[in-house]
Amino acid sequence: MNDHLADIVICGGGLAGLCSALQIKQQRPETRVVVIERQRFPLAEAAHKVGESSVEIGAHYFAEILGLRDHIQQQQLPKLGLRYFFGSHTPERLETRCEMGGNRFLEAKSYQLDRGRLENHLAERVCAAGVELIAGARVREIDLAEGGAPHRIRYECDGQSHEVQSRWIFDASGRASLLKRRLGLAEDSPHRAHAVWFRINHRLRIDDACDDADWAARHHHAGQRWLSTVHLMGAGYWVWFIPLASGATSVGIVCDKDLHSYDEIKNFPLAMEWLRQHEPLAAQMIEPHSQQLMDFVGYRSYSYGCKQVFSEFWALIGESGFFLDPFYSPGSDFIAMGNTMAVDLLMRSLNGESGIGQRAAVLDGILQSLFRNHLGIYHRQYPLFANAKVMAAKVVWDFAYYWAIPATLFFHGQLTNVSVYARNRAVFDAVAELGVEVQELFRRWHQLDQDPYAGSYVDVPELPIMAELNAGLLAEWDAGETIRGLRRHADLLHEMAGELRDYIQAQHPQLPLADLPRLQACSAGSRCYWDRVWQGLHGVPA
Repeated sequence: MNDHLADIVICGGGLAGLCSALQIKQQRPETRVVVIERQRFPLAEAAHKVGESSVEIGAHYFAEILGLRDHIQQQQLPKLGLRYFFGSHTPERLETRCEMGGNRFLEAKSYQLDRGRLENHLAERVCAAGVELIAGARVREIDLAEGGAPHRIRYECDGQSHEVQSRWIFDASGRASLLKRRLGLAEDSPHRAHAVWFRINHRLRIDDACDDADWAARHHHAGQRWLSTVHLMGAGYWVWFIPLASGATSVGIVCDKDLHSYDEIKNFPLAMEWLRQHEPLAAQMIEPHSQQLMDFVGYRSYSYGCKQVFSEFWALIGESGFFLDPFYSPGSDFIAMGNTMAVDLLMRSLNGESGIGQRAAVLDGILQSLFRNHLGIYHRQYPLFANAKVMAAKVVWDFAYYWAIPATLFFHGQLTNVSVYARNRAVFDAVAELGVEVQELFRRWHQLDQDPYAGSYVDVPELPIMAELNAGLLAEWDAGETIRGLRRHADLLHEMAGELRDYIQAQHPQLPLADLPRLQACSAGSRCYWDRVWQGLHGVPA
């Protein structure tokens, strides 16, 4: 058994673990970093992992903070945003479905990521930076020390037992959740949904699935819809198509457990039968290439929480802590935010700062609140997914919140600035409370308005508030400017909510709202945030 001392051992060399290792080395090159990973490199392209679609926080983290822009631009695919096709009476005909997406790329970029290709590149980068990457190894035991004494991590590699000691541990073991299980930190999530996904070794292009000339012409860049993360939306479910740079396509089925049983989709033949019933177009796209199936994975009740993710000498990062939902692709975002907080704690600890335990508790509370706020976006909302009008409004609201608050904090470098939270606690609390009530508003509205808005198109980048908030992420703000921006954004969200409330009440005066005080108190303001959404649904060009 070999012994050596490291500053940090990262248990798991997947996306979260490798990114954290690179981030550590970039900030403090002398740090002794050991990564213990079960798999050997290089991984296969289109690797057996989920999480290929990034949105702005994760994309910014990979490209700009970690310096992977050249790799991403040369070896991955640009992402033409998120594209939704809501339910209709003829789901096999795309031209009859309400479409919501983009005719152009937004200013703040996002990407489609072949995880195998990306993680192979990360492995090369961390090794070049001086990280000791131990591949083909399994962590067998973790002995946590107290009072600053070194932890002891025992692992097995090539049939031999080894031990490494370290001052810090990052658990990046994914759903194995080594530390969470050992410390009894597991926590259930109220959001209950299932998912299966698989890869087909063929480019499945949504543009080729519809021969309607008007539908094709509606997109200014002919034949490029496939670069989006495509969502086929139905009552209680959605189906994704994600293109990978290797030429493969990732396909997933995600569904509410109360509306669709996992046993109906738990293997490829059953999943295909389910698609024939619910999304026949998807089945038609896949069936000619079914012999090119590369893998199949599924999870029952995939969402889970965690009682604590940061402490004085350890952190849970990536899926070892908690997992929300694949809708809106938040996985990489929480890797970015969790890693940034964990590395902040590590740097301060290694540089001899005091009060790390107290700071860890504050950052833990911030990340937990972000998790809870995001959870409300998903919990009890899957039954709405076929509803074109409600979901068009929900997508706009959810992204307005995302760009206005968490993305603003991250892009402007204030995620770990605890004074920003302390000075704006009332602002953040008010936005969180408003978000809960707006999600309830969507549920009530859904019961009253279920028109499919057949053949309509909502062009997201042409909605002024969407373009404005997204482009604003690229402004160069210091802490003071960020605080002022966050307060403006909070006011904007309250105005958006007030205008939305007034619109829905005008359409449905019987809608009960008396028990939603934060929403009731909103003032609509003078700006029209929602007109372009309603115009798109009614076929009025932007």
